[in-house]
Amino acid sequence: MELDDTDREILRILQADARTPFSEVAREIEMSSATVHDRVSRMEEAGVIEGYHAEVDPRAVGLGISAVVGLRVEQGREQDTLERLQEVEGVQEIHLTTGEWDVMARVYAEDADALRELMFERVARMDGFARSQTMVILGTHHESQELPLE
Repeated sequence: MELDDTDREILRILQADARTPFSEVAREIEMSSATVHDRVSRMEEAGVIEGYHAEVDPRAVGLGISAVVGLRVEQGREQDTLERLQEVEGVQEIHLTTGEWDVMARVYAEDADALRELMFERVARMDGFARSQTMVILGTHHESQELPLE
């Protein structure tokens, strides 16, 4: 789907707050609510907008520690290993990467003890990983789900 400047402006507004009413979006971009609705529907159908979600503070739900985990995958074991990793509770993101690590994962746990259990009892014992390194996140200076749409 080819996006024009109006589509991009609608996406910028919805990225900032997906609950923005179409009437407010329409007012901001000087279009009718019906036109905004049609454009959003078209972007949803084309897969440009993949869904809407609530952003939840991990600490507020008892997940007080987070880490980035680098994993080296054994040759030929990529698919089944990644599928099993995806099923591990606490694994939030899995990224295939270049460089020293084949996979970078972001994990969440209640506390350091729970993180240790997640890494040593669940991840490290999985077949298919040759090596791992866990880097605890001490703080997050910047994090955004908004894409640059200029």
